[in-house]
Amino acid sequence: MPFLNEPWKKYKPFKPPHLPNRQWPDKTISKAPRWLSSCLRDGNQSLPDPMNGEEKWRYFKMLCDLGYKEIEVSFPSSSQIDFDFTRRLIETPGAVPDDVCLQVLSPCRPDLIRRTVESVRGAKNAIIHIYLATSECFRKVVFGYSEEQALELAVDCTKLVRSLTKDNPEGSGTRWQFEFSPECFSDTDPDYALRVCRAVKSAWGPNGETGDQIIFNLPATVELSTPNVYADLIEYFCTNIGDREDVCVSLHPHNDRGCSIAAAELGQLAGADRVEGCLFGNGERTGNVDLVTLALNLYTQGVSPQLDFSQMDSVIDMVESCTKIPVHQRAPYGGSLVFAAFSGSHQDAIKKGFQNRVRQGLASEEKWHEMPYLPLDPQDIGRNYEAIIRINSQSGKGGSAFILHSKLQLDLPRSLQVAFSSVVQRRAEELGRELLANEITELFETTYFLHENPCLSLVDYSITPDRSQSPMPSAPGKTQDTKDLKRIFEGVILMNGEEVKLRGRGNGPISSMAVALRHVGIDLDVHDYREHAIGEGQGVKAASYIECRPAGSKQTVWGVGIHEDVVHSSLLALLSAASNFITSQPTTAAAPETPTPVST
Repeated sequence: MPFLNEPWKKYKPFKPPHLPNRQWPDKTISKAPRWLSSCLRDGNQSLPDPMNGEEKWRYFKMLCDLGYKEIEVSFPSSSQIDFDFTRRLIETPGAVPDDVCLQVLSPCRPDLIRRTVESVRGAKNAIIHIYLATSECFRKVVFGYSEEQALELAVDCTKLVRSLTKDNPEGSGTRWQFEFSPECFSDTDPDYALRVCRAVKSAWGPNGETGDQIIFNLPATVELSTPNVYADLIEYFCTNIGDREDVCVSLHPHNDRGCSIAAAELGQLAGADRVEGCLFGNGERTGNVDLVTLALNLYTQGVSPQLDFSQMDSVIDMVESCTKIPVHQRAPYGGSLVFAAFSGSHQDAIKKGFQNRVRQGLASEEKWHEMPYLPLDPQDIGRNYEAIIRINSQSGKGGSAFILHSKLQLDLPRSLQVAFSSVVQRRAEELGRELLANEITELFETTYFLHENPCLSLVDYSITPDRSQSPMPSAPGKTQDTKDLKRIFEGVILMNGEEVKLRGRGNGPISSMAVALRHVGIDLDVHDYREHAIGEGQGVKAASYIECRPAGSKQTVWGVGIHEDVVHSSLLALLSAASNFITSQPTTAAAPETPTPVST
């Protein structure tokens, strides 16, 4: 059905700048930017319930522990809470590490600027950040300023900041930095933005030789265009601002179009030195750029972000506790489901990726390559591998096999993977939800381990050569060679709680026990047998897998046995298959309750 009002007609496309010789598309990001966390200011002001002083205090400590060196801590003129929090940081010995710089924000209003500077008086490192909207829309609609009036106000406020900070002898104990934001930069005529910033730079008087760079923060206050257009605007600014060594170009992308990450990355390619944002993209409307995603994107390109997200879950706990906003399950890197695979094909590919790493002898800290669906090693952010494979009714054989290998060190044969995946799928459909890892292992043990299934169990047994069939006695004084002799199984099993004595003759332990079981109505032919070690050294165990085909049937049943003795393990596997055979039969066709043992 067509849109009756044709709503798209009231919007006009964004006009990109003319940049015929753009350079940024051919560049790559090879180092981390300067990071500025605005979680305590921009992020906090967007919360339905802003953080109290204690929450901001704990959050600030976390940001320092993560490695942030520039933190916008408050809008001191907006509330007494913000002002008091800033003073507490400065007046509490050791609260602010020596290499961490406190940033505070003020609009271009002289009275508010004075209040803002006063809030950080006595800090070791401080950035005074002032902003003024420069877009035509805001100048005309919100403030009623002409271009010249806005430029003059920006210059006057810059001179005021200078007089209160680096020109003020009382502030000589602080290393002062200055940041100016032409608010709504991305909607401002690029040449007018340059004119304002050049005038501000002249008023502040930065000196590149002393490291006294002026910070020009270029916000996409409302994201209006595709990220490449933002990058063009940044490159145009960087190319034309002049005295580039005296300028730090900072980005502040918002996420109204869902493109803030791309805008920040392309903006860095275009020449920006610094990025402002919030953990997990908190902020007004759709939020600021997500600093977690930006940082860990660098990981995946072999670049250090100079930040420590190795304990991601504790970061998430702090963010959720202080902001009262949950981190989405699908949030890049941090979300609880981002490393989880439910699809059978995804699970199988991931399982094979881990197997490939084992074959190559790669440790967890070595290169993360040829790993399907996992661009980042979960262990690098404090997650374990158990969360990678998640099982529901859509999952395949690889997922359950991965979990069993991780939890029980079992390397299931492919046919057993297929058989067990059907068991898992039925259970997931019954419950109508995914199965947890411990539920997968419990289901496997219930299905295949005899101690979980009372139908059959092994009480005692012996395996001996059938010497009665020896073609000739041994020579006097010589031990008889029995390697070619048949084997006899003699033992006792519990069948439905009753002890049953069995005896059978075959080529080896498994076949002789299979013959013995026929005398109690369990007629199985061994179709496949696999085994492998679990662990190493004196505590090693044997895992045995047996696939059997009941007489007259095309279907097969599997059994699994684990024991320190490999023969015992194989017999347990056969009894496990026999138990599954019994339970798969209709009630009327089940084995007799009191079977009669038969000798051969």
